[in-house]
Amino acid sequence: MFSIHANSQIVEEHKNFRAADSLLKESSFSVHRDNYFLTGVPVNADITRTSADVKYQVSFKERLSSKPFFGGFFLYLMYTQKAFWDIYASSKPFSEINFNPGVAVVRPFYLKGGRLTYGTISFEHESNGRDSIFSRTWNMLAFSLKSQVSPRWTVGLRGWIPLVDKEDNPYLTQYVGYGEASATYQIKPGRWSADILFRKGSGLIRYGSLQTQLNWKPYKKENYYFTLQWFVGYTESLIDYQEHKSILRLGFVIKPANMGIF
Repeated sequence: MFSIHANSQIVEEHKNFRAADSLLKESSFSVHRDNYFLTGVPVNADITRTSADVKYQVSFKERLSSKPFFGGFFLYLMYTQKAFWDIYASSKPFSEINFNPGVAVVRPFYLKGGRLTYGTISFEHESNGRDSIFSRTWNMLAFSLKSQVSPRWTVGLRGWIPLVDKEDNPYLTQYVGYGEASATYQIKPGRWSADILFRKGSGLIRYGSLQTQLNWKPYKKENYYFTLQWFVGYTESLIDYQEHKSILRLGFVIKPANMGIF
């Protein structure tokens, strides 16, 4: 009996080591969320020099230790910046820039059947760095799980407690909601993949958003893709979170390793 228990404990420790190793095999400084540069046009409005734009995102994270601590967690700092650039307008202004720094603890583990999973607790701030009536800002305490449920499918669930200054951002909570679900499917592993991200607002039907992407990787050994993205819904940017949008964009994306752990 002792031998069986000892063997099972060794197997479990080996699994935990391999789960942690999935984080340690990448550089301590790495891609966090998708880094992309996309240009596109509205689907639900007239196409003009001001309605067509460029959207780009820069996102990275820093793992602060090479060993897990308190229960197998790793500590991360992360930063994402998303910009909307009216590149086709005469003066080519930036219409909006959203800043999203945060700190997170991540716990890699295996679910039944050997499915690699990441559990994350994070505290994040998001704002557009402006003041007066143009200020948009909120904070969140977020909890997420992301798991590779099969060789081709990766799914994620993320919920948050929003902390909002309601004077500057009336009804923002209704639009950002309290959670989102994501999925990635490897259509042809190493070449074609598809992503979907669904965010539910607090309203019964009206609020929320859907973002889908079709990605093509031209070279198997590189980590960039050409992508076709469609966004429909609210809160693509903070400045006009109450405005419903439907935009089709085309460009390229650099994706994170480890299926985008959080």
